[in-house]
Amino acid sequence: MAPKRDLLPGTLDLLVLTILSAGPLHGYGIALHLKEFSDDVLQVDEGSLYPALQRMRQRGWLKPEWRQTPNHQRARYYTITAAGRKQLGEQTAGFTALVNAIHRVMRSV
Repeated sequence: MAPKRDLLPGTLDLLVLTILSAGPLHGYGIALHLKEFSDDVLQVDEGSLYPALQRMRQRGWLKPEWRQTPNHQRARYYTITAAGRKQLGEQTAGFTALVNAIHRVMRSV
């Protein structure tokens, strides 16, 4: 198991929007997806995730809807909006440029 790493500032929105671009999920499902697909390296706690979801909802990037989970629990599912997809594109481009710049610096020495 890989050690837990803190998310880089600003990447939580990017990751949540990316996950939701595949389809609606509830908060726990988002956290689980992040943990599983990063091989337990990236983990987000409720104290960070739910305020981020609320902030993204207020910005119009997400649309919440109450639904039943497969376990028959009531949960708020989040769907990415058109504005959220636009934001995802912008954040992805910015993040890619940042990673490429860091990579160039690391190769320079």
